[in-house]
Amino acid sequence: MSVVIHGATKIDADGIVDDFWVAFGSHSILATGIGTGWHGWATADGVSVVNAAGRIVTPGFIDIHGHGGGGHAFDDGADEIHAALAVHRAHGTTRSVISLVANPIETLSASLAAIAELTASDELILGSHLEGPYLAPAQRGAHSQKHLGTPNRDELAQLLSAARGTLRQLTIAPELPGALDAIEQLTDAGVTVAIGHTEADFALTKEAFDRGATLLTHAFNAMPGIKHREPGPVTAALGDPRVALELILDGFHVHPEVARIAFFAAPQRIVLITDAMAAAGANDGEYTLGDLDVTVAAGRAVLSGTDTIAGSTVTQDAALRSALFDSGIDPVLAVRAVTASPARALSFDERFGYLAPGFASDVVLLDANWFVTDVWAAGVPVAQTNAVP
Repeated sequence: MSVVIHGATKIDADGIVDDFWVAFGSHSILATGIGTGWHGWATADGVSVVNAAGRIVTPGFIDIHGHGGGGHAFDDGADEIHAALAVHRAHGTTRSVISLVANPIETLSASLAAIAELTASDELILGSHLEGPYLAPAQRGAHSQKHLGTPNRDELAQLLSAARGTLRQLTIAPELPGALDAIEQLTDAGVTVAIGHTEADFALTKEAFDRGATLLTHAFNAMPGIKHREPGPVTAALGDPRVALELILDGFHVHPEVARIAFFAAPQRIVLITDAMAAAGANDGEYTLGDLDVTVAAGRAVLSGTDTIAGSTVTQDAALRSALFDSGIDPVLAVRAVTASPARALSFDERFGYLAPGFASDVVLLDANWFVTDVWAAGVPVAQTNAVP
């Protein structure tokens, strides 16, 4: 079945276009335009025609860092992954990377192999992300210290083999023994390396970028901040045009004014992620993240009995609204941060992130207040947001 949407306000990284229309099939966008040119695409049998009536249309959102949702955790197997993704898809996230917290290498290898199977069977899953185990103990956040370690060539080869080409990114603290060599091994294997959960200073972070790392995991969190004589990892990333920066905009992880500064310094390199744990799109209460207990109250997730933030409960549409309304980010840049920029960060920008012919038929309609009303993922309609808790 093909779909034609007309009368929309298109917003993507290429800009804003009024009276926009898009025609798409089961895998790709077929044509776009303005005015009445959509009429010719609406006459074929089986075409679904949608009058956007001025609503906003964007590419599908891409989340390159999330751990669960709807009461389901990505670490708990295929059924839980699918259930969690259903929640995020209803909020506009049409392509997802499955993030895993620190665990024993054998456990991670099994999870990577399972995600590789899911990636082969579900085109909306882009692959996996290892956020651990190569993290600085003092900056481990919501990762179990007993599962942390230092990288070595054989261990990395085991993880890469288990993932069968679907390991998209790995977070590493560059100060760990062997980490800089590991960055080169991973980038040679086609993995995007992210710097994060680190105590590295400005100089070491720059060296990690020169060795091939191109991403900063949830900037400002689990790393040294910006000081006037100690600029730290965030400053190194902001100043390097090769590097994208993840931001979590949930009202807890990063102040809106700090987010505004990041967008100002690197407007086309900000990637809005959810870092969502199981409570995203679900109720407050008690959860687990890996083998750690998490308490969620008023949408804020912390390790039980502590003040340590344990991921977020945000969905990407909410993060987008925070960028727009709390930080005052230009709509084109804000939309870019959930579409073209995450696609580019993982080298998927030839297929995802734009509303243009040949790109994936991932389309989101939003109302004037930027709430999702309709979603198509690979051309297939997704259950609407109002059906999600």
